[in-house]
Amino acid sequence: MWSLVNHFSAEDKRKALEKLDRVGIREKAHIRADQLSGGQQQRVGIARALMQEPELMLADEPVASLDPATSHSVMKYLELLNKEDGITILCSLHFLSLARTYADRIIALKDGRTEFDGLPEEIDDRRFKDIYGEDAVRVEIA
Repeated sequence: MWSLVNHFSAEDKRKALEKLDRVGIREKAHIRADQLSGGQQQRVGIARALMQEPELMLADEPVASLDPATSHSVMKYLELLNKEDGITILCSLHFLSLARTYADRIIALKDGRTEFDGLPEEIDDRRFKDIYGEDAVRVEIA
């Protein structure tokens, strides 16, 4: 079977396997991405970004369609990249519980304006409702 893998240098292949190992899915290297679970696909995306050796990584809703356990798994990989590799992670999340668990800083936006910029422990349920309205529901991902 023809594969794109055959068109990459040995060094690129080694680096790709290293990055897949970094996000815990090295054993999935020869499986098509569309055959992986949602969490595994997210980790492939992280590994692809790591191939560019970034100083900053933008994670736009990285857990949007994942179950709670997988959401935490993906967030823990991003946290490790920040803490162990020194990569700044700018993460857009709609779950305050995840932001409070994993973030060093939270910026809350409403209508394109900054409504909050501070430490995770400084944004409580009252402040959350002040920003997003009384009907805003704080979803917990335990």
